[in-house]
Amino acid sequence: MLALKILIGLGVLAFGALVIAVYVARSQLPSFEELKSSPNGQMIRVHAADGSVIVSLGPSYGEWLPYNRIPEAMRDATVAVEDRRFRSHPGVDPVGMVRALWVNYERGRNVQGASTLTQQLARTVFLNSQKKFGRKFREGILALALERKFSKDQILELYLNKVYYGGGAYGIDAASRKFFGHGADRLSLAEAAVIAGLVKAPSNYSPTADADAAVGRAGVVIDQMVRYGYISQVQAEQADPRSLKLAPEPPQNSARYFTDWALPQLDMLIDETQAPLEVWTTIDPAMQRQADAAVRANVPAGAQGALVSLDRDGAVRAMVGGTDYVTSIYNRATQAQRQPGSAFKLFVYLSALEAGHKPEDVVVDEPVTIDGWSPRNDSRRNSGNVTLRTAFAYSLNTVAAKLGQEVGFNTIADMARRFGITTPINTHPAMVLGTSDVRLIDMTRAFASVAAKGVAVVPYGITRVTANGETIYTHEVDRSRVLVAPYVAAAMTDLLQTAVNTGTGREAQIGRPVAGKTGTTTSLRDGWFLGFSSGLTTGVWMGRDDAKPVRGLHGGTAPARAFAAFMRPATATRPIEQFDTQVTLPEWQLEPDEESYFGAPDNTSFVDENGEPVAQPADQPPPVPVEGDDTPRAPAPRTPQQQLDDLIDSVSGRGGAPAPAGGAEGQPRRDPAPRRDVPGTPPAAPVPAARPPQDVRPIQ
Repeated sequence: MLALKILIGLGVLAFGALVIAVYVARSQLPSFEELKSSPNGQMIRVHAADGSVIVSLGPSYGEWLPYNRIPEAMRDATVAVEDRRFRSHPGVDPVGMVRALWVNYERGRNVQGASTLTQQLARTVFLNSQKKFGRKFREGILALALERKFSKDQILELYLNKVYYGGGAYGIDAASRKFFGHGADRLSLAEAAVIAGLVKAPSNYSPTADADAAVGRAGVVIDQMVRYGYISQVQAEQADPRSLKLAPEPPQNSARYFTDWALPQLDMLIDETQAPLEVWTTIDPAMQRQADAAVRANVPAGAQGALVSLDRDGAVRAMVGGTDYVTSIYNRATQAQRQPGSAFKLFVYLSALEAGHKPEDVVVDEPVTIDGWSPRNDSRRNSGNVTLRTAFAYSLNTVAAKLGQEVGFNTIADMARRFGITTPINTHPAMVLGTSDVRLIDMTRAFASVAAKGVAVVPYGITRVTANGETIYTHEVDRSRVLVAPYVAAAMTDLLQTAVNTGTGREAQIGRPVAGKTGTTTSLRDGWFLGFSSGLTTGVWMGRDDAKPVRGLHGGTAPARAFAAFMRPATATRPIEQFDTQVTLPEWQLEPDEESYFGAPDNTSFVDENGEPVAQPADQPPPVPVEGDDTPRAPAPRTPQQQLDDLIDSVSGRGGAPAPAGGAEGQPRRDPAPRRDVPGTPPAAPVPAARPPQDVRPIQ
């Protein structure tokens, strides 16, 4: 008898403690309105420049539906499959707990749970999913407190608007829009059964992941609704989950490269980490589609391509980080570090122009040796007296080396950093030929700053951020930093125009003034073209992630063609803008090297793995044709007058397809289709390119 009294006393004390705990918890619970407005995570919806939604990230919340707008079928399906005694228990279900314990004992493992809808709501809002006694005890206390504070209808309303249904969707409206393309207030019985069935295991029963499993689970829900009297057998037979049509999955397009680059910047721009965000960006959907198509259409087989396009104020209008975001989220436009080849000569010539040189200045193209390094032109010959304009148009390596020696290699490195190159730059003599790894977005920024007449251009992607309807960030463009004097930028633009009109970048012509530069690295590992026209600056890179050679890849071929394919439609609605300096032809007497025709590599930059210049192997044979190579060789010479006429026709747009720049070789006109070329001889030890990390699946 004493023991019984003690047990009764302990029971009373335990019950009293439970009652006290429940009412303490009840007093600390938020109000119904506060629970409605508290998210389970931050949602970010990203808008393009035209206002359209590019992507929604984080938890997805649809419209909050009050109880009376939630379809009866949705309410009944949820109660029937998740908690059939919902209307009668006090928050926890002792009968369900005993049943679950017995079933689990018989099966020898946990196969059935006993959590009520109220307990699930408490776990969703206040706790986590760890299966520990302490968490289950707190869950029970909170469930009892919720039942003391809110009505059954309020609890069911909170549950249906907040529980997780998979695919990032929280609440029935988000789930309905994700899977069926319409709001939850229009759910049919079959659709409600599919959504109600997701709660048990959202990833297993998702209709987009496993349609058969989703249909089977929906059948279970419908059977339960019949069993407990929510619908008739006739209604059950008429509800056929197999006939449902799912909303199409949004494509994982290349704009995700842009959002992956832009959204991490929010941590530096704003402090808001809870409220849903609306992020307005610079991306132009039409330009993005054009950029994606241009890269895919021109990238060599087995290679990757990247493109960045900046407006005159630095706004990123298009960004392509690879040929397919689904198979590789590695952003080659912003993450990859590759050698730029002759494109780096932008900084060599900027330094020379700032030091007082003019495009018309005459320099001597002759053999030169600097600290044991002897660069050569790809043609293996020297042309004597040439102007800087001609040397730049035909990418003469010896002249670039002499300019570097004159102005100082540290000066050139400083110029590159001044124009936005953020990667380390070596100061060995071979650096003038682009032996330092760079990023495409940094190089594009540098060319954009030249286009802006020497004023610094900083790429940006976010224009405005709003939270709960209030603007919490607005981008302001800074035009105060002058990098070089306007006359230096104008002279550089003069040289860049010549490279496009008569030099290495002729494939980049688009029928309006264009300035730009090619770049090709040793053994055809990287091809670049960067240029600007009508206020838009675009950079293109192509190559392999493993830095292996790509047959036929030159800056003046596939990258230049991709540039033109993008820029033609991208600038079509923009006014034609003339540069401060008009195109001036280089000396037509010069015999250009092969780089001027095909954007051949700067294969004189032999460096070891540390970037130190090394001597060219003495036994290295010159490239020889291979079987099937259709490269034009040794064409018949043309007279000087014919060469000059061709140049004038090319620059003025007369005579159909542009002819190559003149010269004694008089190279014939080329079909714009890709050409099969013999790869150049590899260097002794090339500088390895930055490797991408192992791909992971994109965020869904």
